[in-house]
Amino acid sequence: IHMRHKYDTRGLVLARTHAGEANTVVTLLTADLGLVHARAQSLRKSGAKLAAGLTTLGESEVVLVRGKEGWRVAGAVLEENWFNRIEHSTARSTAARVSGLLLRLVAGEERDPELFGIVAGFFTALATLPEEDHESAEVLAALRVLAALGLDAGDIPGTMSEFTTPIFTQIQSGRANYIRRINNGIAASGL
Repeated sequence: IHMRHKYDTRGLVLARTHAGEANTVVTLLTADLGLVHARAQSLRKSGAKLAAGLTTLGESEVVLVRGKEGWRVAGAVLEENWFNRIEHSTARSTAARVSGLLLRLVAGEERDPELFGIVAGFFTALATLPEEDHESAEVLAALRVLAALGLDAGDIPGTMSEFTTPIFTQIQSGRANYIRRINNGIAASGL
């Protein structure tokens, strides 16, 4: 008998890709397993049970099952809809840019648990802080993602999931240097 492993974890839905007629591959950044690509069956059928829990930029409690063909989503309960909480389209674009950067930099699955804290902290900052802080938050998030992936070794103010005004002040004063480091980190990744 082949036992399937079930994992309960918190996950952020960074992307959804159609796979066949009704199925979807969901890219989740999880607290415990890092970045995971998981099949969600019948997600695109109307009334799909998992649909609400797997909304893009949603943060959910997910049940993942590891099978022969990779990960499958067995359950998902939406805890925080960041797409709705991050109200302005410019802020949503900012969230999408950092998510996109992460997805480009991470080939396959990445087990780094820090990434979840970085992105969750970043989404919280976009949802709760004034718009003038968003650019600094984006620079900080990009820098921390690169650092977590080993693509930047410089000093970064604050802890990995901390997004606060004093840190943004430091980011603003050294902005050109931080942006150069981000570009160097992306170049180092070979993308």
